[in-house]
Amino acid sequence: MNISAGLASVTVALALVALKLWALAQTQSLSVAASLTDSALDLMISLGGLGAIIYAARPPDDDHTFGHSSAEDLAALGQALFIFASAGVIGWAAVRRLTQDTPAPLMAEGHGIVVMGVSIVMTLCLVLWQRRVTRRTGNRIVQADQMHYLGDLIPNLGAIAALWASAQFGFERLDSVVAIGAALMLAVGAFGIGRGAWNALMDRAADPAVIAGIEKIAGTWPGVYGFHDLQTRTAGSKLFVNLHIELDGDQSLTQAHAIGAALKRAIIAAYPNADVIIHKDPAR
Repeated sequence: MNISAGLASVTVALALVALKLWALAQTQSLSVAASLTDSALDLMISLGGLGAIIYAARPPDDDHTFGHSSAEDLAALGQALFIFASAGVIGWAAVRRLTQDTPAPLMAEGHGIVVMGVSIVMTLCLVLWQRRVTRRTGNRIVQADQMHYLGDLIPNLGAIAALWASAQFGFERLDSVVAIGAALMLAVGAFGIGRGAWNALMDRAADPAVIAGIEKIAGTWPGVYGFHDLQTRTAGSKLFVNLHIELDGDQSLTQAHAIGAALKRAIIAAYPNADVIIHKDPAR
């Protein structure tokens, strides 16, 4: 079911890119160009997400004992650089057009409005399917893709407003204003994606809320007298956890193992993408 959501995301993104390329050629609208860039980004992310879903199913091997999930972060870092460059080009073109004495005329605004309306409908249908999949499977890649597509609705609505204002009132400058706003949104999004990917590649610890959640589980687990040396890192959608727990040194190895195994299952139940290693030490 996760793969079906990935395929649907790629199909919709590809269709939107084709539609908006045609609309851009018809209208010469920078707000449509910004929306096209966002859809091209969606296609890249959707392809990456589909690849990650398939690739994540591969078990660790002799060369990648921790798995292959860091490929997601490398792809995300490349996407962030691409978005920054695209946002800069769109923003520069919009400012240049906005400062011209005579604004550049838009054309075939009606065609552009129809395309953007179709884009909104297709995006909403995709989001509804992704929501159904995440409710059944809890896949975080699909969930993140869903949130990204919801955010795409704003640039699409802005492009419709700009085209309508041009068609009804001859107010072409609104197109440049919308394009600048969309470029800023793209840049902010790129910063977030790039920062998250960079932190993961640099083995930064997991989110403090995640660490606090693990500490709460370990600190209240029956048979655990204490814990120390909790270490976390992320790679793609994977969370790696190393934890030392303190147990009664007089109990049997079988009993100690049962406590550690049960704690590991509890952490994975709370964080399904976690890879947990628990070391057992005698309590002092």
